[in-house]
Amino acid sequence: MTTSAELIEVSERRSAHNYHPLPVVIHEAHGAWVTDIEGKRYLDCLSGYSSLNFGHGHPKIIEAAQEQLKNLTLTSRAFYHDQFAQFCTGLGDLTGKDMILPMNTGAEAVETAVKVARKWGYQVKGVEPDQANIIVMEDNFHGRTTTIISFSTDPDARDDFGPYTPGFRIVRYGSADAIRQAIDANTVAVLVEPIQGEAGVLVPPDGYLSEVRALCSAEGILMIADEIQSGLGRTGQTFACDFEGVVPDIYVLGKALGGGVVPVSAIAANRDVLGVIQPGQHGSTFGGNPLACAVGNAVIEILNTGEFQARAAKLGEVLHTRLRELIGQGVLEVRGRGLWAGVDIDPSIATGREVSKALMKRGVLAKDTHGSTIRLAPPIVVSEEDLLWAISQLADALYELKTS
Repeated sequence: MTTSAELIEVSERRSAHNYHPLPVVIHEAHGAWVTDIEGKRYLDCLSGYSSLNFGHGHPKIIEAAQEQLKNLTLTSRAFYHDQFAQFCTGLGDLTGKDMILPMNTGAEAVETAVKVARKWGYQVKGVEPDQANIIVMEDNFHGRTTTIISFSTDPDARDDFGPYTPGFRIVRYGSADAIRQAIDANTVAVLVEPIQGEAGVLVPPDGYLSEVRALCSAEGILMIADEIQSGLGRTGQTFACDFEGVVPDIYVLGKALGGGVVPVSAIAANRDVLGVIQPGQHGSTFGGNPLACAVGNAVIEILNTGEFQARAAKLGEVLHTRLRELIGQGVLEVRGRGLWAGVDIDPSIATGREVSKALMKRGVLAKDTHGSTIRLAPPIVVSEEDLLWAISQLADALYELKTS
């Protein structure tokens, strides 16, 4: 049998090093648990960066994919197919928006939102050609395409990839006043993560999103909410914006929309915004394909029950209560909402990666970010017993690292 070490060695030798995975080779997965090629089981506390909100192999999603695979997988958007109308209607109803523009990856959805906002600015708001600007936040993460990294403040994502795309103004996250000061006659949109995931699950101050919404409405600019990681049940609401009763002009969605089966993303907006896009001005061969739509339809049906939102809220209280008990025992701070937490590790004890590796040895998979922070985002199907067990493994790992 090929060993994990052999497979990791070949992977490192034959693939680009754009990721730094933990040294585990996963072979199969069910629900919240995965198994490596040697048969060791691990509790997945990352969920594919929230792509697996409904767990590995959710029966309804797998059944939808299998049925669609028998019939039709791709037409391109040159033709209609029988899953498309249901997907657009269902996602439109879920978001409360008139229209949907489907793509594949989250980064594509963000690029789509940027293009739509600019075109809306020129055609509807009357901004002079090539003068539109979009306000974005420090420490944002919206993907790694050339345009997106042009407004990143993360050196790893940005450095040595220039020249950069102009038209963005970076302001402090969590400050509506900073946005207000950056707005001028050519501002067409504010792009914001309701919770900054890659930055360490940073939750903005209470009232921030409401202030951003009110400011955008008053100034006649679009509010774009990147709910790729925070949306679709993860935080205990369908969207993280729901905590403040905020409805953005454009929702940007991805990750969990594909149920952990295929990449599915989309933006959702009303006709007065998305109506500016005409044939030939934007597209994707695979965007909105039959398989993606069938999977997306299953995901939307699951979310429409409200079961997963309620479960994430309930288990989220358990997660955050227990994690806060670790403050002072190797943990400096805990942030997040629902089944999503950023845990700052005392750097005098260990780095985030060292803690992640210690957890892996104990059967828990998590991932570090920005040096001393680990992120916890188990599938929403996780049991309370397993969740508590995972946190106890973190407590034991921290104690071991602290005393070693």
